Amino acid sequence: MSLGPLERRYLDHVLRDFRRNGFALGRPERARVQALRERLVALGVDFRRHIDEADDALWLARDDLSGLPQSYVDRLQSRDTAEGLRYRVSLEYPEFYAFMDGAERGDLRRALFLLNQHKAAATNLPILDEAIALRDEIATTLGYASWAHYMIEMRMAATPEAATAFLVDLEARVRAKAEIDIAELAASKRVHTGGPAARLEIWDWRFYQERVMRERYGVDSFAVAEYFPLEVTLDGMFAHAQRLFGVRFIEVPEPRAWHPDVRLFDVRDVESDAWLGAFYLDLHPRAEKYGHTAAFMLRPGRRLADGSYEGGVSAMVANFTKPSSAGHGPGTPSLLRHSEVNTLFHEFGHILHRVLTRAPYARFAGSSVQHDFVEAPSQMLEHWAWDSDVLAGFTRHVTTGQPLPADLLARMIAAKHVASGVHYLRQLYFARLDLAYHGAGRSKDSDAIAASLHDISGFPFPAGTHFQAGFGHLFGYDAGYYGYLWSRVYGDDMASRFLEDPGSGDPVGLEAVGRHYRRTILEVGGTQDGADLVRAFLGREPRSGPFLREIGLDVLGG
Repeated sequence: MSLGPLERRYLDHVLRDFRRNGFALGRPERARVQALRERLVALGVDFRRHIDEADDALWLARDDLSGLPQSYVDRLQSRDTAEGLRYRVSLEYPEFYAFMDGAERGDLRRALFLLNQHKAAATNLPILDEAIALRDEIATTLGYASWAHYMIEMRMAATPEAATAFLVDLEARVRAKAEIDIAELAASKRVHTGGPAARLEIWDWRFYQERVMRERYGVDSFAVAEYFPLEVTLDGMFAHAQRLFGVRFIEVPEPRAWHPDVRLFDVRDVESDAWLGAFYLDLHPRAEKYGHTAAFMLRPGRRLADGSYEGGVSAMVANFTKPSSAGHGPGTPSLLRHSEVNTLFHEFGHILHRVLTRAPYARFAGSSVQHDFVEAPSQMLEHWAWDSDVLAGFTRHVTTGQPLPADLLARMIAAKHVASGVHYLRQLYFARLDLAYHGAGRSKDSDAIAASLHDISGFPFPAGTHFQAGFGHLFGYDAGYYGYLWSRVYGDDMASRFLEDPGSGDPVGLEAVGRHYRRTILEVGGTQDGADLVRAFLGREPRSGPFLREIGLDVLGG
């Protein structure tokens, strides 16, 4: 019996999986590899748990919170002390990043930054050392030069050398922009502090990025957040996705989920009313919950023996500020800063990839694509968080009910690339660090490697810190963090297709491109390689121009 192309691909992947899991080895070696893998799973669970359970915080007086809006202060845990009322600023996303963006006192930004750089260090540094050694043993036992070679074999880059070359080339392009950024932010710091030779520190850049955006472009991220109440933003994102991809999201009244905050939505096709899948939203922080933002596949889609299709089920887990109650009054809604709106759209891109799949085999369902392509559909959806027509359709000021003013959005877009070079140098540092940890060799000094590569970020290494202990992506994205940047090339190029299409200026044109995207990218899943998926959607070879423009390099002629 001859196999079709999809069946052949499935067989090739299964045989490759057998080989990669040690089935070409003798029984003792195979048993050893299996034991190492099981140990790695346990280490990963502990590593992630230690990060989520980290409860380091600063306890600060009200005057120490200068620069932060009252709405932020009102949400902080507080307690009476002998010195007076003190507020707890933790390392949880909504508190940490808002503090780094807005707190006037540089010494306190430094203190909170260093707390974050030491997060879970005592417990996680030994775990990381053991994991690196185990990964190298697995890889070399299976005949690979390193864990990076083992992992990247399955990806678009194919080799760590190709991934590193991509990062090195991008660093050379980004560095010129980052040098301009650092000079601009340092100048803002000199004006702010009155210090003629004030040096920009790593714990300063987010604060002075906000300051430049506010002073040069009139963009205050806390004021912008007042136009993005969470419920309004969700409704607007849903409405756009439904229109673009021809689906309906219907909330299930009694989701019977793992926590009362969690909501469940069915997804149905607009034309046929067929049930396509479902997704959960778990959007607010709580004790011992996963501390970052991610989308998880709970059940992959697949075609059943009777020919019917069992749709996928996914979950978005986030840590956006929870609405507060005020007695019998309305309380304060959850307000999203625009960076959080961008994150929401990003993660929802993963959700759509997983619930709209029609790949016949679970092995290829939804985001079961090459790992350095998996972020592309989510990065593509981020573009709509900047679209004036989309935002005008749903943004509503929390007090006045007015939509986001067009001139404010124009200023936000103009300010989009403030410190973009600094941001991407940091991403390049993380990616290079990840690859270095997983290069050849069983024993590595993770602190020394972190320090030696830190110049990539554009800032001196903060002596004595252990950022890697809190870098959760070292489990799950090990030897794969470069994929965030790699896949963005494809995500930005796919977004450009909506802008280039002759009919993209009207709803019908957008819907046509959206349906085409659903058929050629979302439904297909991993049944084709990433580059082939992009060619099918674009109708041409992929190109890097949209990516370079999106990260601000066009301002330098890059």
